[in-house]
Amino acid sequence: MQKIHPFLWFDTQAEEAMHFYCSVFKNSKPGKVVRNGDAGPGPKGSVLVCSFELEGEQFTALNGGPQFKFNNAISLVVDCKSQEEVDTLWEKLTAGGGEPGDCGWLKDKYGLSWQITPTVLMELISDPDPVTAKRAMEAMMKMTKIDIAKLQQAVKG
Repeated sequence: MQKIHPFLWFDTQAEEAMHFYCSVFKNSKPGKVVRNGDAGPGPKGSVLVCSFELEGEQFTALNGGPQFKFNNAISLVVDCKSQEEVDTLWEKLTAGGGEPGDCGWLKDKYGLSWQITPTVLMELISDPDPVTAKRAMEAMMKMTKIDIAKLQQAVKG
């Protein structure tokens, strides 16, 4: 197990979210599900925590109740090698009530923020040529889902 991994707080949807995320990412697998016993804190037999793996990264999900909600202060970044991967993940993660955001950000149906980021975006906005970097950044700032072809057109001028 990796030394540090995300721990996600859900109201009652931890197991549902685990299966959803595992359906979105090709290299994923559900893990252990721990259920409440006689001592609780939830109803006996209900899911307390579950673990899963997405693209080699470990996650834990907790059914902790409604006290805390996800917000934009933290997001999960997905490095995408192609426009097809960007499009597929965008469609799957916004399905069922998710919301598109700006600059490649979105919220899934649980309210968790994701950044669906093509590798080329980071290369272009950190280009040593300040004109290229500026054009890429300006183009990205006008986008919802990142469009690689439009980024590449923008840097050409």
